[in-house]
Amino acid sequence: MSVEIIAAGMLSTVQDFGRFGVMKDGFPQCGVMDTRSMKIANRLVGNSLDCAVIEMTMAGITARFTDNYLICLSGADMSSKINDMPIRTNKAYEIKSGDVLTCSYAKSGVRAYLAVSGGIDVPKIMSSRSTDLKSALGGLDGRKLQKGDVLETGHDNFMIPPESLDKWQVKESEYSDEITVRAVSGPQDFMFSDEAIRKFYSSQWTVTNQSDRMGIRLDGMPVESENGVDIISDGIVFGSVQIPKNGKPIILMADHQTTGGYAKIATVISTDLPLLAQARPNSKLRFVSVSVSKAQVLARKEKKYFDKLFFV
Repeated sequence: MSVEIIAAGMLSTVQDFGRFGVMKDGFPQCGVMDTRSMKIANRLVGNSLDCAVIEMTMAGITARFTDNYLICLSGADMSSKINDMPIRTNKAYEIKSGDVLTCSYAKSGVRAYLAVSGGIDVPKIMSSRSTDLKSALGGLDGRKLQKGDVLETGHDNFMIPPESLDKWQVKESEYSDEITVRAVSGPQDFMFSDEAIRKFYSSQWTVTNQSDRMGIRLDGMPVESENGVDIISDGIVFGSVQIPKNGKPIILMADHQTTGGYAKIATVISTDLPLLAQARPNSKLRFVSVSVSKAQVLARKEKKYFDKLFFV
């Protein structure tokens, strides 16, 4: 059972949740940018939440299927079709051997996720199937997908009765060009004055076209530090907000480096990272400060949602 890539889109890769426990050895986490969309897509085809999917950026794939599957697209709406039938996001569809899925350009958001029943079955490297483009490992030969690639599928799913398939859907995701994300201050917020921190949270920032899977670069009035922003390099996490020497924040994303030498004024909470993953260039962004305890409450709420979502 396999998926044949007819057209690969702009940047399409195999991803799962990423690699954990390997940053100490110099390997980045990688994994999907939008974990919420990946979880929805996997759940709606009966997969475990961590099954590998295809992440598509701005322009999607065209693929032919060699067997019968369930598929689900989540995230950005890419005006997708099965053969000539338009399909929506966040809904499971049955696809038959020989059928062709066509995904176009993202109408809103940036990234779409294709889950196939059983998951994409590429070899695990350091306990993950995710593609690490910089290290050229994981996924399919450590690279983005290209025309002619054939992806095998796995068996890590439960069977959904065909008569109940129409029930396997949730509301489509909506994305705005005005984004608000919540962040916990620190760990180096002490390097900034109260006025600089106030400016960081009160300013409206613009997402630049230099943003990618490694980081989202913002433009706006610089955040200054009287004694500079250089620190002894320390650990980076998905969501760290660095302030480089030009004072314009960089939010570190899935392919972030393992360590960094610029002060981190804040850390975006895990439940809001999917919003950043779908932020288009020129989108407007604001930060709102929240406590660690509030971030934990929101994370538990989201976990509870997925624990209950079509649990069988």
